[in-house]
Amino acid sequence: MTESANSPKISRFGSITTAPPDAILGLTEAFVADPSPTKMNLSVGVYKDATGKTPILECVKEAERQLVGCEVTKGYLPISGVSEYCSQVGDLIFGDTIDRSRLATLQTPGGTGGLRIAAGFLASQLAPIRLWTPSPTWANHLPVFASEGVPMESYRYLSADRTSFDIEGMIDDLQSKAKPGEAVLLHACCHNPTGIDPTPEQWAEIAKVLASKHLLPVIDFAYQGFGKGLQEDTASIHAVLKENEEAIVCNSFSKNFGLYSERVGGLTLVAADDSAAKASMSQLKKVVRCNYSNPPRHGAAIVSTILGDEDLTSSWHAELAAMRDRIQQLRTQFVETMKTAGSGHDFTFLLPQNGMFSYSGLNKMQVDQLKNEHSIYIVGSGRINVAGMSENRMEQLCSAVAQVLES
Repeated sequence: MTESANSPKISRFGSITTAPPDAILGLTEAFVADPSPTKMNLSVGVYKDATGKTPILECVKEAERQLVGCEVTKGYLPISGVSEYCSQVGDLIFGDTIDRSRLATLQTPGGTGGLRIAAGFLASQLAPIRLWTPSPTWANHLPVFASEGVPMESYRYLSADRTSFDIEGMIDDLQSKAKPGEAVLLHACCHNPTGIDPTPEQWAEIAKVLASKHLLPVIDFAYQGFGKGLQEDTASIHAVLKENEEAIVCNSFSKNFGLYSERVGGLTLVAADDSAAKASMSQLKKVVRCNYSNPPRHGAAIVSTILGDEDLTSSWHAELAAMRDRIQQLRTQFVETMKTAGSGHDFTFLLPQNGMFSYSGLNKMQVDQLKNEHSIYIVGSGRINVAGMSENRMEQLCSAVAQVLES
């Protein structure tokens, strides 16, 4: 018998502890396991139609039909992705307001992929750089940037009563605490998790503070078209770039094209000139190469096909507008139904909110009650996915919310 056979066995993986479930996707796992016939999942940010399904847009179906007939290869894409797609990303976000030679655009696996590449770029090229994030922000923002070792601090975003934007708190934190050269994470529209956005006047003020403090805007643009409209939702980005010549914008087409599982997004670095843009692109590619190497083709090909066809683009605009309008109708229906649900609480503060999400004001205990007593799943922060509500189940939802508010 060999010496190695007599040696005590060492388990390399036996001491690994179980990671806590994802704050959002973990709720979906619990929802799936829940046997209740009346369960309701308002946690994950996906749009659902009146039947509770996440539909494939008609323009997407037609684009895929066209792609099946003309696709000739499954070869690798360039590191930066489909070139036509990257150009269309620039058109959709910036229009003709920015000299294209100043843009370095990559196709990324969803908005999260873009954020991760942005984090890697900050860590490798601008370190040490601290990132200021809104409080609250999307649950995955912090771990994504932490994964690349980017240090973070938070700035105030939500008012003390959690019903409005705290412009004074944000400005005070950035002016008094942020140091020149640091970065600031911004939500371009449809703030996640609150649905509360700055006004155009407030965006102009924020942009000037960023410029005066020489802070780098890192803009998460995951919900274009779900706020006021496709072009209207770019106003915040244009306001920021009016005062600041550099920025990083991470966009996603998961929501506005309904391409959640295709992972379609982008990262655009706005540089001061073409030389800086080219150098930055080379470093962004380097970050991509040691991460996912190059992006997948299909989702980007769908988007590019739609944006390259006038009829499909028109169809997309109409389908997106219908989703946006229905979400706002659901938000209004929730507010009106809560008035008669007997809770005595006024939810009219939800009406000015934008996008898929609304901050309900429910605390962690009330959120747990909704799950444990009513099989209604929302995020622990009190964020509700309005896009997951159903017209014909609104009374059930509002009755449950009223009960936990009064308990």
